[in-house]
Amino acid sequence: MAPVALITGAGSGIGQACALALSGQGYAVVLAGRRPEALQETIDKAGPGADLLAVPTDVADPAQVKALFGAMKQKYGRLDLLFNNAGRGAPPGLLEDLAVEDWQAVVDVNLTGAFLCTQEAFRIMKAQDPRGGRIINNGSVSAHAPRPNSVAYTSTKHAITGLTKSTALDGRKYDIACGQIDIGNAMTPLAACMARGVPQANGETMVEPTMAVEDVAKALVYMASLSLESNVQFMTVMATKMPFVGRG
Repeated sequence: MAPVALITGAGSGIGQACALALSGQGYAVVLAGRRPEALQETIDKAGPGADLLAVPTDVADPAQVKALFGAMKQKYGRLDLLFNNAGRGAPPGLLEDLAVEDWQAVVDVNLTGAFLCTQEAFRIMKAQDPRGGRIINNGSVSAHAPRPNSVAYTSTKHAITGLTKSTALDGRKYDIACGQIDIGNAMTPLAACMARGVPQANGETMVEPTMAVEDVAKALVYMASLSLESNVQFMTVMATKMPFVGRG
């Protein structure tokens, strides 16, 4: 039986690239995302013979998350890999001007959504035979260093690191491994602004280098390929020349 992966935010960008890469490695892949048409695009790109199931889902809604995992279990009976990838940011602006509603919306998707999916994955993985599985969280390099005017996104990504560590610890007794992939400047539609220039910590605007999103997918496939006796706790995959390592 093929291993089963579930990816949130699977309709575009990093989620789509990882879904296609895992499918190419023989996984059955459950695609979660808010836009049915985007999920269908991922299925179309996978081509004939791929085993993909689209389940439109808002991960901020506990009932929809429960239904997502129920649909996955009904079709495949187990879960080997969860990639908590869904994320969003707040409208750009000053920290002191950020609306509470915009803050909460980012927390609901980036942090609470990942927690809800992790809970459901635990319930399935600890009860299945063979027991266990792997959870990978998309932390972003924002889990380490903020961009200007990004308090909501940066705060949730720092919190994802805590979720990763707690999940790794609490999952040990169930043979559940958990790691985090921190991604910097992967070339997706959301990163198109890099070519126009993005704000820097010193107040300047600068064009930043990017990398192929397929390289992120290769890194995730490697993390997923390990036996459950081994775990990549944290991996940073970034554009080599982006201004992340250093001062400024």
